[in-house]
Formats: sequence, structure tokens, C-alpha cells
Amino acid sequence: MPQLSNAEFTLLAALLVGLAWFILLRNRNRTPPLTQQQVAELRQRGALLLDVRSPGEFSQGHPKGARNIPLPELPQRLGDLDPKKPVLTCCASGVRSASARRLLLKAGFQEVHDVGPWTVLKP
Repeated sequence: MPQLSNAEFTLLAALLVGLAWFILLRNRNRTPPLTQQQVAELRQRGALLLDVRSPGEFSQGHPKGARNIPLPELPQRLGDLDPKKPVLTCCASGVRSASARRLLLKAGFQEVHDVGPWTVLKP
């Protein structure tokens, strides 16, 4: 096995520390996925189900009772929503709904949950 020079060892150690730091921090703001029971309880409490897909995607199918506000329009339409009411965000894959969740939390919404793909919701 070849010997590492001090510079190579330092570089390798720095890369490993950086990788460990990245792995630990990338999941720090993620919340575990909601169970179907938790979703049902939130909806019984009057949570808004916010589908942030495009109108075309929404028209192809959506969860019952969902409100469609496409993600690009959401910043301008925050005033249409009650920041004290729980919000469940959904989209096609979970990427846009995660962005919507972050946007709503930064805007002062108190309880926002990312459901991810709308297809995981029971009709």
C-alpha cells in the first residue's frame, strides 16, 4: 500500500470531514413523512391541502378537496391563505411541495407539512 504524503493526508482528511458535514446537515430541516392517520387528523382540523402543480397537471387528477396554486404563483398569492391554518403541500414528485413548504414557513405560516406526491393521499 502506497504511503500518503502529509499534504495528501491533510487533503483526504479535509474531504472526509467535508463529506461527513454535508451528510449530517443535508437532512437537518427534513421532517419524517406524515402517516395517513396524521394527514386525516390534520384534514379533520381544517388543514388546507395545497397542490402546487400547474393547472394542466391539476386537471389531470388531484386529491379531493385540494386547492391549486402553482408554485410560481405562490409568493404573490400568500394573502389568499390563512397563516394560522395548517397547510399540507403536495405536487407530482415532492420537489415543488418541499419548496412550497419552505416558502410558507419563511412567510410566517405556523404549521406546514410536505406530503410529497399527491398520489400518496387517499381519495
